[in-house]
Amino acid sequence: MYDKTQEKIIDATMELVIQKGYLLTTTKEIAENAGVNESTIFRRFKNKKEIILSAMQLAKWNPSLKETDFQSTGDIRKDLISFSQEYMRKVTPQMVKISIGLRAPELVKETSKGILQVPMTFKKVLVNYFDEYLPNKSISSENLAMQFLSMNFGFVFLKASFGKQLSAIEATDYITNSVNVFMSGINNM
Repeated sequence: MYDKTQEKIIDATMELVIQKGYLLTTTKEIAENAGVNESTIFRRFKNKKEIILSAMQLAKWNPSLKETDFQSTGDIRKDLISFSQEYMRKVTPQMVKISIGLRAPELVKETSKGILQVPMTFKKVLVNYFDEYLPNKSISSENLAMQFLSMNFGFVFLKASFGKQLSAIEATDYITNSVNVFMSGINNM
């Protein structure tokens, strides 16, 4: 889809967006990081915004979460652990930093739909799952889904923001323990 030069430009742009955000990233810096002349950027892309929108089409820069990524067995604890693992496998701290960097006013109109796709997909999977396996609970499936989504996103967001400064808990331990707490809450409803 893109030639090697375009890919180098896209990668350099996204790495800078992760570090500095969209607004502070200049085409001069992109050119330096990509190892190309600044004029090459404008021969390949109209502007910095087009580079970002192109990057969002590539799996490397887009978590591409799909409903089919989540397989259920009917064992709620096992399934929720599996769902969290898959979510965190795709929604990495790098992806969180990208989504934050892409919320600049100049981009938000074009990027917000793509960014929202990830939590919307996870929420839909969870709502459908809770409707099927926990149909008679006193709290709605959407409420459960939002709690579970927030629990997972919160962990990834904090890791993206602070690394191990806030907590050295690894994702595998966090997932197991948080699912156990979540299940305890469900079982006491």
